[in-house]
Amino acid sequence: MDEFKDYQSYKPGEPRRSSNPFAPLIYALLIVFGVLMGFVVAHVTSGKRVPLAKGSGKYDKLDDIISFIKLKYVDTVNTEQLEDNAIEKMLTTLDPHSVYIPKKDLEQTNESLEGNFEGVGIEFFLVQDTITVVSAISGGPSELVGIHAGDRIIKINDTTVAGTKIKNEDVIHKLRGPGGTTVRVSILRSGEKGLKVFNIKRDKIPLFSIDAGYMVDATTGYIKINRFSATTYQEFHKKLKELRDAGMTKLIIDLRQNPGGYLNAATDIADDLLDDEKLIVYTKGKSVDKVEYRSTRPGEFENGKLAVLIDQGSASASEILSGAIQDWDRGTIIGRTSFGKGLVQEQYELPDGSALRLTVARYYTPSGRCIQRAYDKGTEEYYNEISDRYKKGEFVHEDSSMIRDTTVYHTAKGRVVYGGGGIKPDIFVPLDTTEDFDYLYRIRVVIPEFIYSHYSADPSMLNAYKTLPEFGSKYQVPAMLKAEFKAYLNRDSAKLDEKRYAKLAPKVEQLIKAYLAKQKWQTDGFYYVLNQDDKVVEKALEVVRK
Repeated sequence: MDEFKDYQSYKPGEPRRSSNPFAPLIYALLIVFGVLMGFVVAHVTSGKRVPLAKGSGKYDKLDDIISFIKLKYVDTVNTEQLEDNAIEKMLTTLDPHSVYIPKKDLEQTNESLEGNFEGVGIEFFLVQDTITVVSAISGGPSELVGIHAGDRIIKINDTTVAGTKIKNEDVIHKLRGPGGTTVRVSILRSGEKGLKVFNIKRDKIPLFSIDAGYMVDATTGYIKINRFSATTYQEFHKKLKELRDAGMTKLIIDLRQNPGGYLNAATDIADDLLDDEKLIVYTKGKSVDKVEYRSTRPGEFENGKLAVLIDQGSASASEILSGAIQDWDRGTIIGRTSFGKGLVQEQYELPDGSALRLTVARYYTPSGRCIQRAYDKGTEEYYNEISDRYKKGEFVHEDSSMIRDTTVYHTAKGRVVYGGGGIKPDIFVPLDTTEDFDYLYRIRVVIPEFIYSHYSADPSMLNAYKTLPEFGSKYQVPAMLKAEFKAYLNRDSAKLDEKRYAKLAPKVEQLIKAYLAKQKWQTDGFYYVLNQDDKVVEKALEVVRK
């Protein structure tokens, strides 16, 4: 057993005894929304049940008030909703990450953490009111019966779903179901007459947390992690071995816009990157004993150049991983200051099928830093701070006055790092503010539908390109496709604004190319194309190639 030690004063490396004026605001708020919606716990203890208070003999004021309302209030009220609202309001007085999860939301909330759900295994998009298959998940039920990208679903069981103004949630409801049950889909496939009928037996479908993993060049690998779920480490380790076998000696890990997840997923990945017996993180709280997480096994990539990419949307487990890499000087942290979530939650199941996710501890990086931002001014101001950081220019230029905690900590090599307010990168890369974010966003949401409709009509359009690098270096968006997209855009609510479009044309063409690449090479293709013009990735390549 490791010796108990106050690691707040511990330094790694010491001997151990064990255009639109509102566009920036809109963009910043979108970032906040994405982070807030994606927030998950850094540590969950599943199956814990809160003991009931019955028989305790203690007066329960909340129960009394709800009873009075139920019996005496002038109008009929939804008692369950009343209780939910009271609990949610109560938790906002604690911290921004202690939350109540109603029964109706719990299954979906847990799916993203557990890394699977039960269904048929397709990614789809509604194109002109028709369900169009973007891809069949590898090894899933749909791929096994022969469903392809570009197939259009006309019927589900005996119900016609094409041209009925069906919504995304309705499609999910019809296709998902208990494993072992069967759903019949009728497919219209380009170049074939009539409908093809497939009987698909539902099964567990993986929700992958690795968006992309590919070789940037002969020796440099790139892995993008979108969250830390129960399956993330297995996905990461598998991808790491594949890239090593392909000749990787340098690695870029992209944690941008990754809101976190399971603490163990982050520490397991760190164990693959750090050599033995290094402290990765430790947690402690008022009612929770101090727990240390260390690297304990031979890692898959303990040497070799390493860069980790972060931004204002990187939170929780993302900050645990990047903090450990930074404190041990194992790699270079590149991008913009992370979100600043240093709290640990545990999840407790309640008898009615809902759950309480309660903050029980803080976590500390190897040098002793807690990077949690202050939340004493309330939850709303806490989340608004991201947009405030944007307005103050923090995403655009470095400013030492923006350091929120001036307490000095040291990395293994003696470099100065700071605590509260997130992980500050070793190399700052500003946000590109020259783009018309508002108009680009309106254009971007139209591109997938446009591409899927074209690809489903002619799946052979990319056959000339055998490999992703070949496509990336040789493919240019044809003039005809550009013209068709502009015409398509003019029919959509985005509307074509020639002057604004002209400034964004190179970015739009890159997005069209990226979505085309996604059709043949899935998300690897998408990020391969986008990263060719990504300033943060460019800086990371420059660093690891030195």
